[in-house]
Amino acid sequence: MSTGVIIVLIVIVAAVLVVAAVLALRARGPQHGGSLKRRFGPEYDRAVVRHDGDTKAAERELSERVRRHGSLHTRPLEPAERERFEARWTAAQERFVDSPREAVGEADRLLAELAGARGYPDGAQYEEQLAALSVHHAHHVDGYRRVHRVTHAQAQSHAAGAAGAGNGGAETAAASDTEELREALVAARALFEQLVRPGRHDDGRPGTGARVAPAAASGPASAPGSTPASTPASEPAARAPHGWSLGKRRPKES
Repeated sequence: MSTGVIIVLIVIVAAVLVVAAVLALRARGPQHGGSLKRRFGPEYDRAVVRHDGDTKAAERELSERVRRHGSLHTRPLEPAERERFEARWTAAQERFVDSPREAVGEADRLLAELAGARGYPDGAQYEEQLAALSVHHAHHVDGYRRVHRVTHAQAQSHAAGAAGAGNGGAETAAASDTEELREALVAARALFEQLVRPGRHDDGRPGTGARVAPAAASGPASAPGSTPASTPASEPAARAPHGWSLGKRRPKES
């Protein structure tokens, strides 16, 4: 074998090794501050705050999340599964007008089940499931965190807060609670959309959820069929994913 052939073979082997090393690094995911910040976005900032400003500790935590869940392979939903999840989410949104607390609790359970169906850790392991979701849906996972936190916090504090307030205070507390529940459900909707229809919002940008009217509006209610003063007649009302906004019931089909 000539010297030239040997040199060519050495160059080829070296190139293969370099490519293999690059692929291995990509599979492991970002391990340094700049790339972690780009990957996790708002989750990076939350981790830094949780560690009292210690960026090194925050980056170690995020790197560990990537190590555990970066190579996770999700599975697509079957059409029937997708339809069931979408129907349940629509029902939860419609239920919000009469039972906001129960609607948000259902959204919490629904996201846990949906993530599990896609191949993420089981919903019974909430913290691990949340960590895995944060690796792959960093810009939207906080919505799940909010409905989970609100579901548990409201159950513990609502009775005590309402009992300790007077009539006027109880009404104010109830309105505040409902608005908090509404905001949590709206925030969670973007993650639901990503999980139920993979690829639809996977560009990493925050979801463009429909605007939802505040839980309590001031002034007299509009007459049926009239156009609200804040919405021009020429501008169609914003629609929530799957066709329904919070606080509106599905119209009966004729």
